[in-house]
Amino acid sequence: MIRDLLGSLRGYPVKQPESGISRRKTIWQRLHIDPWLVAMLLLLMSAGLMVLYSASGESSHMVIAQAVRFGVALVVMLVLAQFSPSSLMRWALPAYLVGMLMLVAVEVLGDIGMGAQRWLEIPGLVRFQPSEMMKLAVPMMVAAWISRHELPPSWKVLVGCALLIGLPVVLIARQPDLGTSLLVTAAAVFVILLAGLSWRFIGFIVALAGAALPLLWINMHNYQRQRVLTFLDPESDPLGAGWNIIQSTTAIGSGGIWGKGWLHGTQSQLEFLPERHTDFIVAVLGEEFGLIGMLAFLALYLLIVARGLWLAGSAQDTFGRLLGGGIMLTFFIYVFVNIGMVSGILPVVGVPLPLVSYGGTSSVTLMAGFGILMAVHAHRRLLPR
Repeated sequence: MIRDLLGSLRGYPVKQPESGISRRKTIWQRLHIDPWLVAMLLLLMSAGLMVLYSASGESSHMVIAQAVRFGVALVVMLVLAQFSPSSLMRWALPAYLVGMLMLVAVEVLGDIGMGAQRWLEIPGLVRFQPSEMMKLAVPMMVAAWISRHELPPSWKVLVGCALLIGLPVVLIARQPDLGTSLLVTAAAVFVILLAGLSWRFIGFIVALAGAALPLLWINMHNYQRQRVLTFLDPESDPLGAGWNIIQSTTAIGSGGIWGKGWLHGTQSQLEFLPERHTDFIVAVLGEEFGLIGMLAFLALYLLIVARGLWLAGSAQDTFGRLLGGGIMLTFFIYVFVNIGMVSGILPVVGVPLPLVSYGGTSSVTLMAGFGILMAVHAHRRLLPR
């Protein structure tokens, strides 16, 4: 104190005590990431690589390729975490328009694989699925549109939301890709629900959706109708359309409580289980790690969702809360739909298990969503007392 007094008399600046607000930031705060969420995501990806190694027939090449994709996804997450919510809001419209242009390009120039036209390929560089981008671009655009108006949203605002959702969903459904079109719709609908709709209006929308089911059935492709019929009665064609679901439920049931052990599953290792490294990887998990392993994965997913919703709830602007909440609820739907279809309680729609199933575009999209979520939390302003 004496030294400070002498310094002030001599005209030197006096060092002020640090307040709670001006404390030195941690490395996590400087990087704008949440350490708890990142730790859980890394744990999930590590466990996913272990399951993938077994599901791929002990393919080191596939596991390394997936690890590289995870690395790219983490970089994307870190980059997006640096943007402020206001910047993300400004980029919502350009991202939406670019996504729409790419969906139109898929319609005209798209690469065909397994009977579907869903991919764009840049020769010698990359092959990707533009519809994955719309899982983020559509809810971002809807959140930006709603946040520019008073809450709860009026009919005029909701009509605008319907147009913003309907245009890309129709293009995605034409590829055909029913699973992605439903996920894009769900992501945007969650944003709308979080905006504070009345229960009466929600009931009206549910009734309207139920009335539209016959129209949806008429416009489905034959293989999509067959998936619904197989869901209702898989034993009707056990060696054909019902083969996937019968083998997956058999694998899960045979795992029992403790499982058969890593790399010791019979349904997966003897190749009875189709698509075991992508959509049906849960069956490998259930067979080799049993009920205990399944519950451990479910607990990890629920912890990630809970942490993400807490981060979204801490946002201090409407856009951030709506977008963050929509992203996390969509992540939950990913998990629910994949496990539900593999265990036979939902029709097969081709939705991968997040950060466990083999795939690059899906992993990058998911981690980009987490980056946006952490950006919303890290860039919140201190409220005046």
